[in-house]
Amino acid sequence: MPNDPSPNPPTTLRELFFGFAKIGLMGFGGIAAPARHIIVAERRWLTERDYAAVLGVGHVLPGANIVNASIMIGDRFCGVRGSLTAFFGLMFLPLVLLLVIAGFYDAFAHLPDVKAGTMGAAAAAAGTVAGTGLKMARNLKPGGLALMIGLIAFITSGVLRLPLVWIIVTLAPLSVAAIALARRPK
Repeated sequence: MPNDPSPNPPTTLRELFFGFAKIGLMGFGGIAAPARHIIVAERRWLTERDYAAVLGVGHVLPGANIVNASIMIGDRFCGVRGSLTAFFGLMFLPLVLLLVIAGFYDAFAHLPDVKAGTMGAAAAAAGTVAGTGLKMARNLKPGGLALMIGLIAFITSGVLRLPLVWIIVTLAPLSVAAIALARRPK
């Protein structure tokens, strides 16, 4: 995007580790919003468009999309060592916290207030995901074709509840073909 500030890529493994550690620690209820904020807005490692591309590839690969993105971003800036560093930065502290929280949850899960809190956290997570998607769409300004593909994906997954793997396997090649046809000289 022409309005994106110039990227400021991480120059050390330490910077990469602590950037992804911060993402991991901020990821309560969903990690997409803090990841985008830290990578694009705060640290300016990637432009909005580059982040959307990395996240898109992360979505279609097996595994968690932000884990895939951390590995790709780490590799882009620091090679294999960067991939490992970003991955461990993303996972280490949340794993420690998760083990501690799981111990407490196991002891108190039967309490009604804990059940209500869990329901509230789930609603907050859904809102965070929706808000991040809308913010990315606003910044990327997708065209009609991209909006149509997104709407089809939303309807098939959110309304019809079709399996995500089949939606991706179908829509990915169709969207690539549609965009290639749209860009073909007339």
